[in-house]
Amino acid sequence: MSIEVRDPSRRLLDTVAVAAAVLASIGLIQFVTSSTQVTMAFACGLVVLGLIAFSAGRRSHAPAAREETAVPDWSVTVAAIEQPGVAVAITDRANRLVCANAAYELWFGSAFAPPRVPVDGASADQLNRLARAAWREGDGGTATIADENRSWVAAAVRAGRAGDHLIWRFAPIDRSDPLGGVGKHIAGLFGRVLSAGGMEVALVGPDGAIRAANEGFARRASGDPSASMAGQDFVNLLRTDERDRIYFAREGVKGTPQTLVHLPLIDPTQDGRNPDEAPQLMLLLDSSVGMGGWGSDASGQTPQLEALLEQLPLGLAMTDRDGRLLFANPAFCRASGCEGRALPPYPSDLVVRQDKTAMADAVRRFGQGPASSGDIAIRLRNEPEEPVSLGLAGVRGLGEAAVLLSLADTTEETRLKRQVAQASKMQAVGQLAGGVAHDFNNVLTAIIGYCDLMLLRHTPGDSDYDDIQQIKANSNRAASLTRQLLAFSRQQTLQPAVLQLPDVITEVGQLLKRLLGAKITLRTHHDRELGAVRADPRQLEQVIINLAVNARDAIQSKFGEHAQGTLTFSTRRVAARDIGRLESEIIPTGDYTALIAEDTGGGIPPELLSKIFEPFFTTKELGKGTGLGLSTVYGIVKQSGGFIFADNAQNPDGTIKGARFTIYLPVHHATEEELRAAAAGPEEAVRQWSGGGRILLVEDEDMVRAVAERALTRHGYTVVTASDGEEGVAAMRDGGDFDLVVSDVVMPTMDGPAMAREIRQERPSMPVLFMSGYAEEQLRREINIEKMHFIAKPFGVQQIADKVAEVLRAERR
Repeated sequence: MSIEVRDPSRRLLDTVAVAAAVLASIGLIQFVTSSTQVTMAFACGLVVLGLIAFSAGRRSHAPAAREETAVPDWSVTVAAIEQPGVAVAITDRANRLVCANAAYELWFGSAFAPPRVPVDGASADQLNRLARAAWREGDGGTATIADENRSWVAAAVRAGRAGDHLIWRFAPIDRSDPLGGVGKHIAGLFGRVLSAGGMEVALVGPDGAIRAANEGFARRASGDPSASMAGQDFVNLLRTDERDRIYFAREGVKGTPQTLVHLPLIDPTQDGRNPDEAPQLMLLLDSSVGMGGWGSDASGQTPQLEALLEQLPLGLAMTDRDGRLLFANPAFCRASGCEGRALPPYPSDLVVRQDKTAMADAVRRFGQGPASSGDIAIRLRNEPEEPVSLGLAGVRGLGEAAVLLSLADTTEETRLKRQVAQASKMQAVGQLAGGVAHDFNNVLTAIIGYCDLMLLRHTPGDSDYDDIQQIKANSNRAASLTRQLLAFSRQQTLQPAVLQLPDVITEVGQLLKRLLGAKITLRTHHDRELGAVRADPRQLEQVIINLAVNARDAIQSKFGEHAQGTLTFSTRRVAARDIGRLESEIIPTGDYTALIAEDTGGGIPPELLSKIFEPFFTTKELGKGTGLGLSTVYGIVKQSGGFIFADNAQNPDGTIKGARFTIYLPVHHATEEELRAAAAGPEEAVRQWSGGGRILLVEDEDMVRAVAERALTRHGYTVVTASDGEEGVAAMRDGGDFDLVVSDVVMPTMDGPAMAREIRQERPSMPVLFMSGYAEEQLRREINIEKMHFIAKPFGVQQIADKVAEVLRAERR
C-alpha cells in the first residue's frame, strides 16, 4: 500500500485559501441579510461541516496506520535459536511458552514451560529461584538440574524492549569414562607398537575374562594374531614351572619366561573402588628379548616405558636397583603430594619419618632380589594420618628400571573402618546406657510409688505435702533422664501413629516460639503432597524441641543472648530416584519425607561433626547441659526407622551460615488391616471394669514389689506375691486360682518369660502383664507370647491400677 506525501508549504497555502473562502462567504451573508443571527448560524454550520470532514479524513488514514503495526514473526526467532545440543525456550510474563527449539521439545516436550519442566523436586526448586532472580535482576545465573536419566546446566536472562520475556538455555552435562578407550588403544596401533617392543598387553575384567588384547598377545596365546581373545579366561592362557616362572600355555617351557605386571585401572585421586572390582591391565614382558627390545640399549628403554605409563590413570613410578626414582606419572604425583614440585631423589622422601626405613628396605629388596610383587602400608607426608597401600613389583630386562611402584588410595577403606569402629563403640555405650536406665527405673518406681501412697494420707496445706510433691517432681525429672538414655540406646517404648510432619511442627509451634524468644525468628516451609510417616508424635515433638534448643544456644553462644537469628524447619518430598542420586551406602532406596532444621548460629566445627551424636558429648559449659540432647534425637530417629545427618549450611559467598540437620523418615503405605480399621470406625466402648480379682505379683526387687502390692490392694484386688519365677510357678501349682499374672521381665534363676511359658502349660489362657524398663517393641520381638501385655517402668500407683483394670476388662469382653 502506497502513502501520498505532500509538500508542507503546499498544505499551508491550501489552508489559507480555505480560510479566506470561509471568511468571504460569512461576509457575503452578513451583507445580503444584514442579520447577525443568520450570519452566526451560517458560521456555526461551516464549523460543524469542517469537523465532520476532518474526522472522516482521519478515519480514512486509520487502516494505513494499522497496517504499519506489524505482528511479530516468531518463526524467525525459532530459526535464530535453533542450536545443536542446546535447548532454548522463550517464556512471557505469565511463564507461558512462546517458542522453543527442537532440542527443548525433544528433552522436555512442548507441553512444559520453564520453570515447570519434568525434573526432580530439588531441580524444580532451583529453576523457580532462577526465574525469580532473572525477573528481578535481569540475569538469574546458572543452576544444575536433572531428571531420572540426564542432567543439564540451566540459565535464564530477561530480554525484550519492555523486559517482558525470559530466554532459557539448557546445556546437557556429558559424563565421559576416561577408561572407556583403553581397550580400543590396546587392540589398535598402540598395542602393535607395544608388541613390537617386546611387551604383550591384555585388558582383563574383574571376573578374569579378557576384554581386549594386542596382536602380539593373540599370536603367542593362540597362534593367530587376528584371533579375538575377548571372553577367554586370562589365567588359563598362562602356566608356571617349578620355579614359578610364567610362560604362555601354548608355548610351554620351550618359550621364553615372562614378567607379569598387573595394574588396576583406578584413579587414585578420586574416591576409589576396591581394586579387585576394577579392570586390570596385564603387561607381559619378555625377559630374554635381545637387541631392539626392552633388554637392549638402556638409553632407549626408559622413555618407551614412560610413554606408556604417562597415559594410565593410576599412580605409577619406577626406581632403579639402588632405590632412586627414575620416573613418576601425573597420577602418582597427585596421590603422593609431589604434584607441581620436583620429583624427590628417593621414594622414602614421600613418607613420614617413621616409615622411611621400611620403605627404603622394601624398594631395595624388590629391586635386587628375584622378580616378585607385593605391597606395604605407608603414611605419606602430605596426609600423615591416613595410611595408604603402596604396591611394589620387581621387573627385569627394562634397563635401569628395576621396581615398579603403584600407589592405591585407601581413603574409602579407612573411612569404612572408622565407621565400623564408631558403630561398635556406640552400640556398646547404648547397651550400657540401656542397662543403667533399666536398673534406675526400678529405683524410681519405688520412689514415685511411695510418694503416691504418702500423698493419699496428706492433703494440700499439710506441712509435708509440698515436700512429697517436690520429691515426686524430682523423681519424674530423673525418669525423663532415663527415657533419654533409653531413647539413645533405642530401647524406649514408642506409640507410633500414622501422621504428617507439618502437623507435628504446627503442634509445637507456639512452644518453639517461647523457647526461641523474640530475637530468633522461626520459619517453616513445607512441600506439597508429602507422604505420611509412622512414628510416635510425642517423640517427634521431642526431636523438634531438642533441635530448636540447640539452634537457640548456638545463636546466643556466637552472637550474644540478644542477637537476632533464624531457625527454619522445612519438610521435603524425597522420591526413590532422588535417593538413588545421593549414592548413599546408608539410606536404602525408597520414598522418604525429609525434615530439615537449619539455623544461622555459625555452624558446627568440622572436627566435631563426627562426635555430636555421641552420648554425654557437649560443648556447653559445665553444668549447662547433659550431652544427651542430640543423642536422644539420634536414638528416636533410628528407632523410628529413619536416618539423620548433620552438616553446615553455606551462604551464597561460600561462608558457613549455620548448622543443618536432615532427617529422613520412610513414607508409610497403609496396610489392608489399617484401611479396614479406618473404614470400620471407632469400636464400641467396652463396659467398665467393676474391680476385684486375684493377682499373682512376681518381682525380685523388694521395693517395687511392695509398692505394686499396696497399690493393687488399695484398689480391691487380692494379691499374692513371689520374689522370682520359680516361686511364681510354685504358687500357681499349689492351687492358686488367679485372674492375672503381673511379672517383672529380668529376674534371677527364672525370668518372667520362662515363668509365663511354664504357667501356660497348665493354664493356656492365663493373661500376663510384664513390667519392664526396656522397650515394649523389643520385648515383644524377644518374647513372642500370646495375651502378653506391658507397662513401662517407672509407674505410679494409679498407673498400675489402671493398667491391671484395662487388661482384665479386655480379657473378659
